[in-house]
Amino acid sequence: MRYLTAGETHGPQLTAIIEGFPSNVNLNFDELNFQLQRRQKGYGRGRRMQIEKDTANIVGGVRHGKTTGAPIALVVENNDWKHWTTVMGIEPIADDSEGKRRVNRPRPGHADLNGGLKYNQKDLRNILERSSARETTMRVACGAVARQLLAEFGIKVAGQVIRIGEVEVQRQELSMDELIRVTEESPVRVVDSVAEAKMIAAIDAAKEDGDTLGGIVEVIIEGAPVGLGSHVQWDRKLDGRIAQAVLSIQAFKGVEFGIGFEASQRRGSLVHDEIVYTEEGGFRRKSNRAGGFEGGMTTGEPIVVRGVMKPISTLYKPLQSVDIDTKEAFTAQVERSDTCAVPAAGVIMENVIAWEVAQAFMEKFGGDSLEEIRGNLNNYLAQVESY
Repeated sequence: MRYLTAGETHGPQLTAIIEGFPSNVNLNFDELNFQLQRRQKGYGRGRRMQIEKDTANIVGGVRHGKTTGAPIALVVENNDWKHWTTVMGIEPIADDSEGKRRVNRPRPGHADLNGGLKYNQKDLRNILERSSARETTMRVACGAVARQLLAEFGIKVAGQVIRIGEVEVQRQELSMDELIRVTEESPVRVVDSVAEAKMIAAIDAAKEDGDTLGGIVEVIIEGAPVGLGSHVQWDRKLDGRIAQAVLSIQAFKGVEFGIGFEASQRRGSLVHDEIVYTEEGGFRRKSNRAGGFEGGMTTGEPIVVRGVMKPISTLYKPLQSVDIDTKEAFTAQVERSDTCAVPAAGVIMENVIAWEVAQAFMEKFGGDSLEEIRGNLNNYLAQVESY
């Protein structure tokens, strides 16, 4: 199972094609678009989210509400395209045209300069239009499709914001359903109302200063069976693949599982999860410090992943840069952006992880139809139970 995406932030549309998705999965269109709408929310988002009302149109691979086994084609139209038809049109225009809105002052922390050098582009708009986080719209759409496959097998996905700037939440023990409900009602996707108020104040202060804020988000997946992923090759380790997926999200700079970096400060007796066996539950761990993974494979405990998002690199009080034409010092170009996108990034992280888990699930129990996959899973669970 795989997907490809295409499209630019101010182009006419964003497109994705999913290949290898099984047949006979009921696809809930409202749930698909709900995930796209979640991505657009969150305190600290910019004006672009007031313009776009992301809705995915399915133009292939689904008939009468069910997947057919053919590639699934998804399209999200950009409402803002009407203001950018000349700037982003495919027809040639004069190199010195004002209509190109050429970008020649790269933003520190963004892909502008590296991409311009790599692809030999003297208009850095050709880089920023694709490297923009607008691209994650289609990754969320693909993840939303994957979530519906996981849901067929009782696998749930939830996320929460742990930190924004210097404000960290007070952790609470909640069920998955309660975690989903509480965070969905919070403008910064937290379970701690005191931290929520402080985060909103911090975002307002950063906006007033023309600055931006990053943070930490956590994703939990419950119900994944033991044995997804593999220890036999480095690139089959599922935690490694999830880490790569998280770090591929724009502005993410770190990832950890379970207690993560804290493990470096503890003795082994306070890091590893003791194993127990019960007639009712089989083999289990007494704790979940490993975040649901050992040897690159799921343990059957909840998958717990945290990602670190740096502050967005477009600042309304821009940092120093260099004009790529004159090589003189200037302030960086300003593009429309957010003050804080951490709550939205958490939604993106949920969906890219859901995709990786669904892909590993298909590798383990793969079949061309939902019914074949269910049979393969049931046989495997019977084998595990009799171990």
